[in-house]
Amino acid sequence: MGSKIYVALDTPDLGSALAIGARVRNHVGGLKLGLEFFVANGAAGVREVAGLGLPIFLDLKLHDIPNTVGSAIQALHQLAPAVLTIHTAGGRAMMEDAKAAAPPGTKVVGVTVLTSLDQGDLASIGVNGAPHDQVARLADLAAEAGLDGIVCSGEEVAAAHARWKHGFFVVPGVRPAGGDMGDQKRVITPRAAVDAGASILVIGRPITRAVDPDAAARAIAATL
Repeated sequence: MGSKIYVALDTPDLGSALAIGARVRNHVGGLKLGLEFFVANGAAGVREVAGLGLPIFLDLKLHDIPNTVGSAIQALHQLAPAVLTIHTAGGRAMMEDAKAAAPPGTKVVGVTVLTSLDQGDLASIGVNGAPHDQVARLADLAAEAGLDGIVCSGEEVAAAHARWKHGFFVVPGVRPAGGDMGDQKRVITPRAAVDAGASILVIGRPITRAVDPDAAARAIAATL
């Protein structure tokens, strides 16, 4: 595997996504396209970004009844993303159907607790306990359902890796030391995330909003 850095192109603007992707493609491992990009540009936009030659992480966080999620993933076969996200909170049956419907080369990973949530946020939606407790529960469920791995914050990845030795761990909320946290509540530095067991790092603003995105990507890569 090449670089663990996947750049989050969190924009609805296709031109902007292509421009940033083109600038960083020689020093990162892949590009993450999220919901706002997909809603604005659809499959055609994903294919254009894929034309840059990097693996695509399609971060749609699918969450619906099992049949609907399975059918949606079948409709994505033409895109053959390297990584695809679903919500573990959809339950075991939904996760099983999602994995069964995915292309053979696609890693299906389950979102556990969003990095924008903390313990108070979980309590407000009726989930008792700390985020790491909920991540552990959902990680076990994802493993039982046959998913390839999970998405979790850097605070939980070491424990998740200890429980699931061969899991694929996606860590968002990654910020260089001293970087702006933005809307993330649980962040980690790139080096610390890798040391804790992260398989790939999702990094957005520290690269995409830099004066020189390629230089920013290279600087982060140099710390790994």
